[in-house]
Amino acid sequence: MSRERVVVTGAAGFVGRHLVDALVAADYEVIASDIAPRIHRDDVRYERVDIRDLGAVRRLLEGVDGLIHNASMVHTRETRVADVWAINHGGTANMLRACRAQGVSRFVYVSSGSVVYQGEDIESGDESLPYCRVPQAPYAESKIAAEQDVLLSSDDALATVALRPHVIFGPHDGRFLPAILERAHAGRLRYGVGRENKLSDFTYVGNLVDACLAALARVAPGAACAGKPYFITNGEPMAFWDFVGRMLAALDLPPIRGRVPYRLAYGAAAVAEGLKALRGDTLGADTGLSRFAIRYMCTHHYFRIDAAARDLGWTPAVDLDHGIALTAEFLKATGQA
Repeated sequence: MSRERVVVTGAAGFVGRHLVDALVAADYEVIASDIAPRIHRDDVRYERVDIRDLGAVRRLLEGVDGLIHNASMVHTRETRVADVWAINHGGTANMLRACRAQGVSRFVYVSSGSVVYQGEDIESGDESLPYCRVPQAPYAESKIAAEQDVLLSSDDALATVALRPHVIFGPHDGRFLPAILERAHAGRLRYGVGRENKLSDFTYVGNLVDACLAALARVAPGAACAGKPYFITNGEPMAFWDFVGRMLAALDLPPIRGRVPYRLAYGAAAVAEGLKALRGDTLGADTGLSRFAIRYMCTHHYFRIDAAARDLGWTPAVDLDHGIALTAEFLKATGQA
């Protein structure tokens, strides 16, 4: 019996490389795709594809059984709006069109918890929360549009599901933890933001990957998960700066000394965004100093994960403390700590 053939987009990135490794270990035939020149292993078929190119995407999905669409541009500043939309929304639309054309029957979309974030506290939120109606950032808005397209496309020929992780961390992270470490090593992480301890969810990358594989195995026409979104987190809400403090301690780095007021940090982020826009902001390369990121750090946003347990048979296998320890061990071993 032939193995199931699955495409992973964004395979050269943080989550993508973990997805590729897990799918290979689970004996899928994997086709990895990204715009990077290469990926981390040479025993997997790799296709260099820009998801904005519909023709290339159609060729990529020929003879494929399932898709984990993980590629996106995480860029929370109010710049490069057209690029963010073209990749996050336009690229996803191309994936859906190509799935129809090539007869792909299963579509797992890696979305984001930010699709329901309206700049206000979310405490124990579930999938009944409405999409955000208040503009927050091009990234969040483009992910909303993409997720809506994905879920509305689910039918008897193409079954879709959307997973909503929140603040993903772990080995090979190229964005969240590197930004923290860069500031810590430069002596610029002396103060956190906000006086209150607002709780946030975090997601160890291995738990997200497990959820993706569980969704891939379960999604099918008529399945309980078809056409639905699911929050995927560790289910252990913690104050954002407490999480950062634990990571710094695990890496033997100096602790945060105190906090600066929200309004001061928000104003600094607005100035930084304005200067970047004037200079011609680069796509991606998010350092965390955006108005969206500052708002995110200073509000409650944590979610229930029981729907994923019920419909996907998934629960997080790695708890937060273990995830932090594994991440710190990796960073030390690779000389990044």
